[in-house]
Amino acid sequence: MSSSAHRSETVGLWTRAWRAVCGISLAQWMLLAALGGIAFGFAAPGVAPQLKFISDIFLRLIRAIIAPVLFGVLVRAVGGVGEMKDLGRLGWKALVYFEVATTLALLLGWFAAVVVRPGEGVALLAKAAVGAPAMTFREVLVQAFPTSIVDAMARGDVLQIVVFCFLFGVACLSVGEKARPVLALADAVVTIAFRFTHLIMYLAPAAVFAAMAGTVASGGVDVLVGLVRLFAAAWGAELLFLVAVLGGSLVAFRVPLRRFAHFAREPFLIAFATTSSAAALPSTLENMERFGVPNRILGVVAPLSISLNLCGSTLFLGLATLFVAQAANVPLSFDQQVLILLTLKLTSKGVAGIPRANFVVLTALFTSFGLPLEGLGLLLGIDALIDPIRTSVNVVGHCAAPAVVARWEGVTLRRDLVPVTGATS
Repeated sequence: MSSSAHRSETVGLWTRAWRAVCGISLAQWMLLAALGGIAFGFAAPGVAPQLKFISDIFLRLIRAIIAPVLFGVLVRAVGGVGEMKDLGRLGWKALVYFEVATTLALLLGWFAAVVVRPGEGVALLAKAAVGAPAMTFREVLVQAFPTSIVDAMARGDVLQIVVFCFLFGVACLSVGEKARPVLALADAVVTIAFRFTHLIMYLAPAAVFAAMAGTVASGGVDVLVGLVRLFAAAWGAELLFLVAVLGGSLVAFRVPLRRFAHFAREPFLIAFATTSSAAALPSTLENMERFGVPNRILGVVAPLSISLNLCGSTLFLGLATLFVAQAANVPLSFDQQVLILLTLKLTSKGVAGIPRANFVVLTALFTSFGLPLEGLGLLLGIDALIDPIRTSVNVVGHCAAPAVVARWEGVTLRRDLVPVTGATS
């Protein structure tokens, strides 16, 4: 072989290798980083903890965007409720269904963590894991109201930020047309904040590697056992929610289960393969229309469901929060648990379609309740294995919502007996 041919072959190999590397998704990079961190933690337990500064930088950047995200999301969500007046009965029925479904999802995730206790024995060591100061419920209630929103944002006090943004959104709602520029500003802030988060996430693989390496070096095999339990608890809880809650709601409203499963199968498989609700949206809309949901209902309920009906993600938020509390051995009183659940219900709204935006929500929550931010590194490391079922449950929820509302409206749901062309048979 000539030298020029050899060089050409070498260049071709490097080109194919580079394309393969570029084709790896961020979630896959984080999974590889987690595996590499685990190996490095076992191989070099003395060096691994020294990499903590990498995850610290990542977590500081995440904390920096908490206030803009919460402000934009909550003001936009609450202030935009005024548009619901134009939706009438359908919009409010959809909201009732969303709130019941996501509340049950959050409670099921929390209950799964209580039963399985995936964080027990992980021994997550972090200076931040000091727990929130003990206060009575009355004191916590008083402290939730800010004297200065600037001070609350500077300290990252998520409860005070949530209360202010909620009241500010209500004020926007009451003002009406004059508040449109403010709502447009909130929408722009959300867009920019999530792009900021997207840029930060390029550092996530390095942060996951450092966090995994340090935690494994200090906790050993117990860390891996805890992550396996978290994986099992997440999949078990998501599947239980899929069957018991979503399936139960369909039975309660007399939606034909076998036909629904036939039409929801393709969106489910697309979401599972791509871990993207957006990728499954066209199939969701087409198949639900073929299923028999009228366009007047589908056009109202489906867009709302994508933003407000993230059952799979909400379930994981509850599970992940208690996992980190158990891993860091942070005791949570009953009042604190109630406040955490209420905070998650509010802050999880409006982050649909943004990859790993829920981790911004968790960062805000951990900061306020004394949970160690280092736990996010563990969650990011295992997230790629949980994301497929979590996204799939979100999408089945998007399919179930218009079907339930249609039956609530008295629609018979009898149209095509087969899904759209190209659907999985």
